[in-house]
Amino acid sequence: MLFAIDKNLEEIIVSDSRKNSNKINFIDRIKGKDNPDLYLAVDLLTNLSKASNFDNSIFKAVDKVCQMLYNRHMESKKIVV
Repeated sequence: MLFAIDKNLEEIIVSDSRKNSNKINFIDRIKGKDNPDLYLAVDLLTNLSKASNFDNSIFKAVDKVCQMLYNRHMESKKIVV
């Protein structure tokens, strides 16, 4: 999965792309206030990607956190009361 932040709308944009493909498929938009932990994690991921001293191992670790937070977010939406 790929994550981005729309700062104007304060939303997380979730998409994906198949391996060896340039096509990006939109999956979801999540309001930052609906999942502030994921919003902060994706914001950190974005800032890490722009760092002049980019560290791939840290980037991958934070990406893994984003994946876990998104999966937990999706699991919580499946709960029917």
